[in-house]
Amino acid sequence: MDVARSTGSKASRGTVLFVDLRGYTTLAENLDPVVVARLIEEFYAISGRVVEAHGGEVHNLAGDMLMAVFGLGRDSVDASRAAVASGRRMIEAFQPCANRWERDFGIATGIGVGVHEGRVVDAVLGPATLRRRTLVGDTVNVAARLCHRARAGEVLFSSEVAARLDEVAANDVIPLPNFSLRGRAAPVRIHCIPTLERLHTGEAMESQPAA
Repeated sequence: MDVARSTGSKASRGTVLFVDLRGYTTLAENLDPVVVARLIEEFYAISGRVVEAHGGEVHNLAGDMLMAVFGLGRDSVDASRAAVASGRRMIEAFQPCANRWERDFGIATGIGVGVHEGRVVDAVLGPATLRRRTLVGDTVNVAARLCHRARAGEVLFSSEVAARLDEVAANDVIPLPNFSLRGRAAPVRIHCIPTLERLHTGEAMESQPAA
């Protein structure tokens, strides 16, 4: 069986970004599902607009998480820079929304972002009645895990991405200890655009999982 042909898969390089809504479980527990759906749609709309404004492509939505890719098929310095800039802008753009939700519903929310660059497979997967285009590979897994690891208001990214940033983009970036992913042999060297809380509490060199 020709797997590549059956899945419509195509291997290439790309910079993958995941953004996750923090506080979603509390929203879902305390609010009517109709209201929750409206809030999630607002989160998706904000994130999607930022991705597209930075030249990226929204690739998948799942619950309270959005996956995007930049520079797919191109070994591009600009793609990684655009992905990190997109993560910064998402956090800024979402803050007024988070403030309003906390005022209206008394629930604190935020977003965390993870970015990794490398080889991915762009494939069409799923049962015959529900086939969907998605990205597959270690690059995707690492980006998703970095997103989970980021605190609300932070962008975490790999050393591969950090190496492509210019001096201006890397101005407020700090290194964190290597991150070991369960089931993955090699640890990931990571960098962070931190929250003020991390800096003010002297935790610049300590990476903690998202709450």
